[in-house]
Amino acid sequence: MITLGIETSCDETAASVFDSETGILSNVLFSQVKLQKEFGGVVPEVASRSHLEKIDTIITEALKQAKKTLDDIDVIAVTSKPGLPGSLLVGVNTAKALVFSLMQNSCNVKLIGINHLEGHAFSAFLSSPNIPFPHLCLTASGGHTNLYLIKDFGDYEFVSSTLDDAAGECFDKISKFIGLGYPGGPIIEKLANEVNFEDFFKYPRGNPNNLSFSFSGLKTAVLYDLVNRKAFDLKAKRLLDDSHVLKQKVASSLLVCITDIFIQKLKLAFKKHPQVKAVTFVGGVACNKYIKNRLKEFCELNEKQFFFPEPQFCTDNAAMIAFVGNYKAQQNKFSDFYLDIF
Repeated sequence: MITLGIETSCDETAASVFDSETGILSNVLFSQVKLQKEFGGVVPEVASRSHLEKIDTIITEALKQAKKTLDDIDVIAVTSKPGLPGSLLVGVNTAKALVFSLMQNSCNVKLIGINHLEGHAFSAFLSSPNIPFPHLCLTASGGHTNLYLIKDFGDYEFVSSTLDDAAGECFDKISKFIGLGYPGGPIIEKLANEVNFEDFFKYPRGNPNNLSFSFSGLKTAVLYDLVNRKAFDLKAKRLLDDSHVLKQKVASSLLVCITDIFIQKLKLAFKKHPQVKAVTFVGGVACNKYIKNRLKEFCELNEKQFFFPEPQFCTDNAAMIAFVGNYKAQQNKFSDFYLDIF
């Protein structure tokens, strides 16, 4: 079974071809990071227009690299939710148009709408196909921070989510506060590494007895800590102490704090679900080496296996969408032309 995956949920335009026997044949992506950098974050209208400009080229390149044509495709899997409405519509309508046109040529191609978060939840299988069930999946990015109990392919249970902001958003917003730019994750890890990941400011870790994540209060705590240190002008929204040393300390303390919160929640989850054999860490934040190393050490202490995707499968990508689309097709879970983004 050959599956074409399409991903346009936010600011990456991506397409991938997946073979149920041999695995990933291609994985092509256009990132809008440089385009969105001047705005300090993702502007939805800019994102959707970029998808419109790039999607045909990206799909064509994915097919070319896979040495396939549209006539070879059995299933077209597309991210249908959640995400930016304008961005999702580009991908979903493109997928529908392709399926409809292929059906007119007597091709028996199927359409499947994929939940973006399910794509991330199973993305670790792209790098480690033998992850045992059941396991816990911590998925963290700029748009979501969730914990799932994964029982089997397509069979998972929601454990907890963030009550407000996502972990990746926290990195991006604090990075903006202290003048580091967008995206915040990579530069924060770089600065934290320069001071050996020391926790200088002891930011609050939230409620240790609650499985729900919360990062809005952490952002506020960091901001007002800077105000109290006379390092930030709240009215002007401007950093008063622009020293590299301060930025290092904020970045390092924030990174250690967020990692501690992840471990705190996994501890509670282990107590609630003692049957789990492993933990997977997925999403854009899973590119962070410091967090991965801390989580791996924690899992080893608790006799759990630890898995994570390669960096190319951590951020939004179409390979994870094609992978999920492939197993859903084998389960006969297809969509029709009423597929919507809500």
